[in-house]
Amino acid sequence: MSFGDPNNPYGQPQGQPQQPGYGYPQQGQPQQPGYGQPQQPAYGYPQAPPVQQPYGGAPTSMPGLMTAARVLLYIIGGLQVLIGIIAAIAIAAASDAVDSDAATGLAGLGFIVVIILLAFAGLAIFLGVKFSTGGTAIRVITIVYASLMILGSLANFASGQASGVVGGLVSLAIGGIILAAMVTSQASAWFNRPRY
Repeated sequence: MSFGDPNNPYGQPQGQPQQPGYGYPQQGQPQQPGYGQPQQPAYGYPQAPPVQQPYGGAPTSMPGLMTAARVLLYIIGGLQVLIGIIAAIAIAAASDAVDSDAATGLAGLGFIVVIILLAFAGLAIFLGVKFSTGGTAIRVITIVYASLMILGSLANFASGQASGVVGGLVSLAIGGIILAAMVTSQASAWFNRPRY
């Protein structure tokens, strides 16, 4: 009995069919990938290894939605500071023009409203600054801030005055964009990322 090529210690005995994928292919048989033979990729290009992202796949730069929300917080904070300063000057001028107890009481109430407005402006600017380093608490406070902004805009609509409606539209749009940005998966990934 002959065992094939004497120089090939792994050759098949002659007369027996060769099993695909083992040994060397014999002439006239199609080459099939298998044991000992590299398989070719489907399209002729080797597959690249997957890209390893630092910090377990967490984003390393602020996503575009977070940047947009941050810019809107700076804009609304700046507008609130500007409106607060103008309102304080107008209240002071009006209280000096009219010298009565009722005017003084209204001026005091007006200054309280200005202080609340400036506090909201400071909060908006603080939140915008903390977007780069803040965690889940900053995200939750931003969601509450945007929700209060939307409620305030709806109250402006209820007033029925033209200035209230225009202000309500602006604050509704900005608050809606900020709120929509904060409830996305990008916001969750950004504010829950590990900080080393």
